[in-house]
Amino acid sequence: MLGLVGGAVGLAFGARVRWRADDCAVVFQHWPWGPGGALTLGNVILHTGASLDTDCLTYAHRAGLGNEPGIRLADHERAHVYQYMVLGPLFLPLYLLCGGVSVRNRFERAADRYARSGRGWWPWSRGEG
Repeated sequence: MLGLVGGAVGLAFGARVRWRADDCAVVFQHWPWGPGGALTLGNVILHTGASLDTDCLTYAHRAGLGNEPGIRLADHERAHVYQYMVLGPLFLPLYLLCGGVSVRNRFERAADRYARSGRGWWPWSRGEG
């Protein structure tokens, strides 16, 4: 509900809404707040840009931990949708406990892994400490 409320408020300020079946999400594009990028809340993605079908850098690349190829933002956010679908209301507190928006956060590392390979969206997948 939080994502739908935030998206609905954004509509009054120019956001556009559409259903993306491949991502299992309602996407509010041109969402007018935030530093840029996207925020997933359940099956709702609030995105400041024009399209999720754009390339972006992984958290590790941005943090200088390696030279990784770009990933598609839609794939990264889809991983968060899947995480939410399993964890429900536990997602947000667990996400924050794991470090919030940071390369240290296992949820973000898993979303980047999924965007690179199409596998491994679960934050406690094998190989994650």
